[in-house]
Amino acid sequence: MKRWNTFSAAPHRMFFLAGAVQSILTLSWWLLDLGGRYGGWITPIKWTISALDAHALLMIYGFFPFFIFGFLMTTYPRWMNGEEVERRAYVTAFLLLATGSLLFYAGLVFGVALLIVALLVYLAGWGMGLYALLRVYLRAKHPDKRHATITSIMLTLGWLLLAGLLLNAAPLIALAKVGGIWLLLLPVFFAVSHRMIPFFSANVIANYQVVRPAWALLLMPLGGLLHAVLELSGQVPYTWLVDLPMAASAIYLSYAWRLRASLISPILAMLHIGFAWLGIALLLFSAQSLTLAVTGQLILAKAPHHALVIGYFSSMLLAMVTRVTLGHSGKPLVANSLIWRMFLLFQTVVVLRIISELPGLAFTLRSQLYLCAAVVWLLCFGVWFYKFAPIYWQPRADGHAG
Repeated sequence: MKRWNTFSAAPHRMFFLAGAVQSILTLSWWLLDLGGRYGGWITPIKWTISALDAHALLMIYGFFPFFIFGFLMTTYPRWMNGEEVERRAYVTAFLLLATGSLLFYAGLVFGVALLIVALLVYLAGWGMGLYALLRVYLRAKHPDKRHATITSIMLTLGWLLLAGLLLNAAPLIALAKVGGIWLLLLPVFFAVSHRMIPFFSANVIANYQVVRPAWALLLMPLGGLLHAVLELSGQVPYTWLVDLPMAASAIYLSYAWRLRASLISPILAMLHIGFAWLGIALLLFSAQSLTLAVTGQLILAKAPHHALVIGYFSSMLLAMVTRVTLGHSGKPLVANSLIWRMFLLFQTVVVLRIISELPGLAFTLRSQLYLCAAVVWLLCFGVWFYKFAPIYWQPRADGHAG
């Protein structure tokens, strides 16, 4: 009982641990599937739904949301000088989301009916988590709610996109996959980056000037919306019209936020390196779109998506969750050599997945790159789990509550 009370003392403890477990489960499942289809390790498994659809849904909706809820439930009261998230609400949300996640894996094996149950339970958990955040948001009187407004709207939209899967219609599945990246993850991760990277940098880099342009906070969500509309309507040759301005904005912010100066502190550099992938990914999307417009060919396949999802979203997640975990456990805000090397190794996952999508590769080499990337991902998150998981059920090192 004492350990449960410690584990449930703060929302980030519960959600970050569940997210860490989900990172291992999601990639273990994917490696098992890849091993059957490409590695010859086992007989390929026939899942209840398409393996590609399951992989996309697990990554977008089953992996990132645990960390998003854990982070926002911790930061909303501080961003807006609001009340703390209700314990009953975040515990209930955690239990429902965790149960729904486990049922989803079972549904992939045992049938669509169980997948529907899993989705309903997961939606209930998402709804409870969203309620807990909106309660803080609506009651807070802080004059600047811009970042929380974006994250609240996008989490609401994410719930609707996920709920659309209940209808099992191909257009709604496509909408959930595309919208999950451009209408949910991109705006949420950018809003958090826009808010937190300058704040953390100012505490480390000498003579630091905080740069938080309001236009960027508008450009990214709007650009994500326009990209999603163009992609879903089959107008990918024109997505460069929004991708290129977003890329220029992200590259400018990497410069303005002083990426190079951040390298003096590994725990800060992790944030800046993760953010740098946003500009790279959007440049790749722009190149893909322009090439398609000129030649009619998708020369980079899914490389831009992996630069965005693994490079930006996943690297930023590792960096931000590491910092929050250390800061809210009473430990020094220092990324030791093990965590720093793990983070740098994780960057090779992005590189491997980008290379694996380049044209002209032999099937065998491409398959080996898929498998290698999955193995390195599991190794990195396994190291992270080993280092940080015990913190979530142990009391704070400084003896404080939370």
